[in-house]
Amino acid sequence: MDPVTLSFYAVVCGLLAGFAPSAGSRAFRIALGIGVGLVAASVLPPLRASLGI
Repeated sequence: MDPVTLSFYAVVCGLLAGFAPSAGSRAFRIALGIGVGLVAASVLPPLRASLGI
């Protein structure tokens, strides 16, 4: 995994971890994590293209 991808997912997971303890049940946190992962995976390619990375 290249450094840009690793950094991007580190930021996304860090933000998720900051909000997850107050997010409710374990099932909801898992669903939230899946949703954030899907959004992050779909946002990264266009973001990298727009930044020229």
